[in-house]
Amino acid sequence: MSKSRNTKRRYWLVSHRFCRYNARGFTLLELLVVMVIIGLLAGYVAPKYFSQVGKSEVKVAQAQIDSLEKALDQYRLDTGHYPATEQGLVALMNRPANEPKWQGPYLKKAAPPDPWGRPYVYKYPGERGEYDLYSYGKDGQPGGTGEAADITNW
Repeated sequence: MSKSRNTKRRYWLVSHRFCRYNARGFTLLELLVVMVIIGLLAGYVAPKYFSQVGKSEVKVAQAQIDSLEKALDQYRLDTGHYPATEQGLVALMNRPANEPKWQGPYLKKAAPPDPWGRPYVYKYPGERGEYDLYSYGKDGQPGGTGEAADITNW
């Protein structure tokens, strides 16, 4: 019995020391190494992520213009012409005065702003096609390159 008792006591001492050793926490150096690794990963991933956000805003604008074009085409099929510039895209939701053939609304909701919060520009008759529908892009100015380029229906 005494041999078994000594073995249990030794096991308790060894496991007690082992647990105390593992419970000591992290050193400052270990924490700094982890922080540097996280910083390097963030420096690599963040620019790629934010460039994708800009591309997705451009794709959203293109999709919205496509949707508005379809609504404008349906308006034309019903009335025989596109809405005048003065009527704008509002004519897709609200019947214009003196428009007996209007069978709208042609959109489920009011025409959305572009992804940068500005209204789309609509002109009829257009300079580049039957009508012009476009957004000035991220910078809100005509022209531009990259994300600041105009998004158009032509």
